[in-house]
Amino acid sequence: MSAATSPSERRVSARIGAISESATLAVDAKAKALKAAGRPVIGFGAGEPDFPTPGYIVDAAVEACRNPKYHRYTPAGGLPELKAAIAEKTLRDSGYEVDASQILVTNGGKQAIYEAFAAILDPGDEVIVPAPYWTTYPESIRLAGGVPVEVVADETTGYRVSVEQLEAARTERTKVVLFVSPSNPTGAVYSEADAEAIGHWAVEHGLWVLTDEIYEHLVYGDAKFTSLPAIVPELRDKCIVVNGVAKTYAMTGWRVGWIVGPKDVVKAATNLQSHATSNVSNVAQVAALAAVSGSLDAVAEMRTAFDRRRRTIVRMLNEIDGVLCPEPEGAFYAYPSVKELLGKEIRGRRPATSVELAALILDEAEVAVVPGEAFGTPGYLRLSYALGDDDLVEGVSRLQKLLGEAKA
Repeated sequence: MSAATSPSERRVSARIGAISESATLAVDAKAKALKAAGRPVIGFGAGEPDFPTPGYIVDAAVEACRNPKYHRYTPAGGLPELKAAIAEKTLRDSGYEVDASQILVTNGGKQAIYEAFAAILDPGDEVIVPAPYWTTYPESIRLAGGVPVEVVADETTGYRVSVEQLEAARTERTKVVLFVSPSNPTGAVYSEADAEAIGHWAVEHGLWVLTDEIYEHLVYGDAKFTSLPAIVPELRDKCIVVNGVAKTYAMTGWRVGWIVGPKDVVKAATNLQSHATSNVSNVAQVAALAAVSGSLDAVAEMRTAFDRRRRTIVRMLNEIDGVLCPEPEGAFYAYPSVKELLGKEIRGRRPATSVELAALILDEAEVAVVPGEAFGTPGYLRLSYALGDDDLVEGVSRLQKLLGEAKA
């Protein structure tokens, strides 16, 4: 080992140094910086609703600020009353009956995902990750010592993987399969039959399933949300559900998520959290309690707006020559293929990758999008339609004008 690579000389650990910055947050930060500098940038990067958190939730937080009991440490695993409410909410929304002891309240969905993987993975364990995937999944798996194994689906299948693809990726090292429906970044939603088939396949091979249900209430048209442990009860002893209040209640900044899973795994993840962060902010937990205990009227209003924007963005994107955008059935993302545009001349430049195309779009149209490389599938762009209707139309109109100039 040379002096340059010796442990005493290494300033950042190999483990942490290998982690990439969140591409979606990086794009959002750049768009906001350009806007602050006076440029009229329209950002399609961040995956957060443009609606304010409902007033009754904010009111609950204000009251919590005044209550001295919330000025102190509380149990690392979450306020007992919030865990009980999450159990009731899980039964109400998913048809899945769980006990409060099966729940860990976390600092947002990202902490839930990492702690879930950390609790069940040993070094070298493989996790099957359908791609396109949210940027945080593979990084969390690697940080927990696991190995992400990508299974790619494209627009021809609506970005949904098959049991046959999953089976082809399974090895003797496979321990977990990741299941996300509705999906970030594609908006894909699995049918109940397809979800059930994947669940039974996991049971057959003794695999764990981590299922992210954060977009459970954001489905459109004839699509329906399906909770795997509810429809495949045999899976429950090896299934971890990740969820949170961020998307349903426009609470991205409040940072409250949770894990639902077998008691031993939840206890292990709670032990980890007790050393990593202790309890989630009590004020945010009380706000989350108001959210999960209340009605779903707020999300119904947001869903109506997202559905309208969904149809608009898909129509406008598909009007661009060289762009193919399947209609998303859930979440609030469009994931168009731009492969036919790569290599074509646009304002004197020939972007060879979707990273280069996204950079060109930001420079020339002042529109921020996230390239498909961030989600494991080059040749695509992700656009969040969780922004105002006027900005959406203006932003895609700029794309139409710019990309309409593409020539061989």
